[in-house]
Amino acid sequence: MLKKRPTIRDHSAEANLFARRAFIGFIFVVSLIGILLMNVYNLQVVDYDTYKTRSNDNRIKVIPVAPNRGLIYDRNGVLLAENRPVYNLEVVPEDVEDLTQSLQRLSKLIPITDQLIKEFLEDIRNNRRFKSQVLKARLNEQEVAIFSVNQHKFPGFSIEARLSRHYPFGDTLTHALGYVAKLNKKELAELEMDDRATNYRATHDIGKRGIEKYYEEQLHGIVGSQRVEVNNRGRVLRTLSVEPPVPGQDLVLTLDIGLQQIAQHALKDTRGAVVAIDPKDGGILAMYSNPSYDPNLFVHGISSEDYKKLLNEDRPLINRVTQGRYAPASTIKPHLAILGLEEGIVTEDTEIWDPGFFQIPNVDHKWRDWLRWGHGHVDVYRAIEESCDTYYYRIAYKLGISKIADFMDQFGFGDLSGIDIHEETTAILPTVDWKRARFKENWWPGDTISVGIGQGYWTATPIQIANSLSILVNRGAHRQPHLVQVARQEENIKQLFTEEKPPVQLKNPRHWQIALDAMHNTVKKTTGTAHKAFQGVTYDPAGKTGTAQVVSIAQGEKYDAKKLKERHRDNAVYTGFAPFDDPQIVVAIIVENQKAGGGSIAAPIARQIMDYYFSAYPLETEAQ
Repeated sequence: MLKKRPTIRDHSAEANLFARRAFIGFIFVVSLIGILLMNVYNLQVVDYDTYKTRSNDNRIKVIPVAPNRGLIYDRNGVLLAENRPVYNLEVVPEDVEDLTQSLQRLSKLIPITDQLIKEFLEDIRNNRRFKSQVLKARLNEQEVAIFSVNQHKFPGFSIEARLSRHYPFGDTLTHALGYVAKLNKKELAELEMDDRATNYRATHDIGKRGIEKYYEEQLHGIVGSQRVEVNNRGRVLRTLSVEPPVPGQDLVLTLDIGLQQIAQHALKDTRGAVVAIDPKDGGILAMYSNPSYDPNLFVHGISSEDYKKLLNEDRPLINRVTQGRYAPASTIKPHLAILGLEEGIVTEDTEIWDPGFFQIPNVDHKWRDWLRWGHGHVDVYRAIEESCDTYYYRIAYKLGISKIADFMDQFGFGDLSGIDIHEETTAILPTVDWKRARFKENWWPGDTISVGIGQGYWTATPIQIANSLSILVNRGAHRQPHLVQVARQEENIKQLFTEEKPPVQLKNPRHWQIALDAMHNTVKKTTGTAHKAFQGVTYDPAGKTGTAQVVSIAQGEKYDAKKLKERHRDNAVYTGFAPFDDPQIVVAIIVENQKAGGGSIAAPIARQIMDYYFSAYPLETEAQ
């Protein structure tokens, strides 16, 4: 076998091959370095803002800061709703070696129920262990003192102060102020729909009723924020910047807390309502509904036991001033007298014979006067002074329900008063169409007779009655009732409620004076139904009494309160103003289920209100 000749190596060719491969490798490496540099450029220059933001999102967190809720004052600067610090016992779970044992030891010092411990342990499972968790809220002073002495034995436990809403006058102002309580799912959904949810990121409470709810946007304020740096476990390392929250606006009310307390004291244990208005601007001076309840019960979550106590037949949750539906009774007689004069049915000199009853022609039924033997010859003045029912039976019969309804509608009956709280009803100003829609029946002339003395289907709220008198004493000017006078934030003060509704205009303005003079006589004349209640006063009052039937009395029977159930007795009503020549206060009083009428029950309460008012705000002539 022949041996193969060895190949002679071509060093020049190998060198060229190596050079080519080295060049290709160099180009490849340079390309990779180029690509790397391009990526670095994109990361560090082109996409710098994007990645910096993403990095900060991991490193920096924005913590919302709740604003302080605005305060509420009465017209004299007395604080009615404040933010009071409460003390909560809080725990950082990761700082506690044996949480269960620590809780057991702590429960021997401070009352902590097993149920509270169970709920706390469940809560911390859903939260990060380095975050502070509330174990027990609203510690009293004794509990704070006991824990403070023993705090060194409980590492990880601390007492933290928070601001919480408090109403220092309790049940005196509940139906006016309302209250705040925890946000529920429905309210949160409404905030999201209105694009306001972000302003509640640090807030858990919201206004539920009254002024707290109506002026929630002004009272709440604007949420702030705190930018903090955190580590990879989410723990705060340092604070980078703070945008302070904007506190809510303070509200100054037209209410007088002293007058409010007099109203509460005057009603005592009876069910009823008191409302007082300044007729010059429509400001509510007093608004009290009895019985009431303590709004502080709702701030931190009312217990089921306490809530059940409020669900009784006296209905303390109802604001009787704006939601109570009562027959206005004889308080509307001055208004109907004006309408009768306007329509020419009576004149200032017209006298009607009152035998003690009224009958529709060819109808046997008798609509009786409260004075069984009648008032004799009665003119428009005496009809108001002595509250002659027969006089108004006749006027109502001749006017007809349509004219009555159209006229009384101008005084706010059957409509919302416009007061700045949401809890209000329109009550009922009956019409032909209303009865047909409600009962599927025609309107009969006999229905109108009862309306003539503020009875029958007619119902009104105390705020409507007071507002209607305010319009009357202002001779048609309609100043909307309101509770808030001004809203202020630091040096900025904003006046609220300066608009007026369209006035009531008469053909003959003289008719205003006739009705007002008759109301003056109701108090001044010895035969007036309110004379006894206001004997000896230093101011000059005027008014109108009323007694509203709750149940009908059979034809021919006499009303005897002793024979009726307490809930079936008449309501006592009074509405009045003072002083006569320059009205500064208008009041409306309703006391439910009384043995006597408005002159004996409601008018004395009105006097207590006015006595206090003119002692606190003396007339200019007296001051001089």
